[in-house]
Amino acid sequence: MSADISELLKAPGAGVECEDDFDAVNELARGRGWSDGLPIVPPTAARVERMLEYCDRPWDEPVAKMAPRYGEATPLRLAANAVMAGCRPEYFPLLVLAIEAMCEEPFNLYGVQATTHLCAPLVIVNGPVAKELDINSGHNAFGPGWQANATLGRAIRLALVNIGGAIPALGDMSTFGAPSKYSYLAAENEAASPWQPLHVERGLPREASAVTVIGAECPHNVNDHESITAEGILTTIAGTMLAAGANDVYYEAEPLVVMGPEHAKTVADGGYSKADAKRFLVEHAHLPLGRFSKENIERRMRVTWKERLANAGPDAPVPMVQRPEDLLIAVIGGAGKHSAVIHTFGATKPVTRALKTRDGKYAKSVADFRKKRE
Repeated sequence: MSADISELLKAPGAGVECEDDFDAVNELARGRGWSDGLPIVPPTAARVERMLEYCDRPWDEPVAKMAPRYGEATPLRLAANAVMAGCRPEYFPLLVLAIEAMCEEPFNLYGVQATTHLCAPLVIVNGPVAKELDINSGHNAFGPGWQANATLGRAIRLALVNIGGAIPALGDMSTFGAPSKYSYLAAENEAASPWQPLHVERGLPREASAVTVIGAECPHNVNDHESITAEGILTTIAGTMLAAGANDVYYEAEPLVVMGPEHAKTVADGGYSKADAKRFLVEHAHLPLGRFSKENIERRMRVTWKERLANAGPDAPVPMVQRPEDLLIAVIGGAGKHSAVIHTFGATKPVTRALKTRDGKYAKSVADFRKKRE
């Protein structure tokens, strides 16, 4: 059992005293750089302790170290950020899981946090937990209006700032930033998908609850209201993937194609498995070398892809994705003949992690994490 929260808050830097007033708390948070610019919920000891009722591990032991500061992400600190973001206590196990996933080495959190690129960690939720926590997977899944999506995504951002040190112009050097740096989380619309969900494709059982974290750009819409064949839809998506300035083209990257349910159904009804769709997209999403600037050709393309492009002419194909298995496809959204292409930071790999209890078993419910205290 963890120590009483009042004892933990006596540790240096663990808590501060402030006037019990909403405006005073927010003025303190803004002054110390603890917020994302929006008002926060005051993280009182009582609120933090209620959040930690859904924690199954010691409150003061780090679950990960968050780059670029490599701050220790203890449950206590994560709970404080979750409270500030407006999370409900039952969201907490998923927050911890997402933080653990993005701190795994392949994700390259240091690069995602500190780059001048405008990427942010995108979290896609799969499995029973999405329905249990009412995480939006349909209309406006990447937008506002859904407490779980908005506050879980915001809690991740606050933790990235307050624990990881992603402070604008200090730890976070993004040239522009992006709206996705406020909150970027959605569930896959498994009920509307004709294929295996993302977490199953990545090796987990369907009954598992999981997150996949991706160092991602904002979605780029694919509008195709006219195509009535799988090949037509996929051709339009492949054309939207083309971008000479995208980081993906310079790395063995793993970008994401989000298919709206209507587009996914058309593609599947045309006889395409998800693997078939990936092969089509990779085969068709390539640019001629001559579309890149002379400097980029000589200093990047002929260096990065030396074996293939060192002596290639201007018509040589440059793929946006190196292998079909590197492309992710998820079905998200509501009605409407739209899909989306989500490019990535490039120097990052998606990480999928399942929700498990401390004894290593797949969690059937977030209730499995509820801490029973004497």
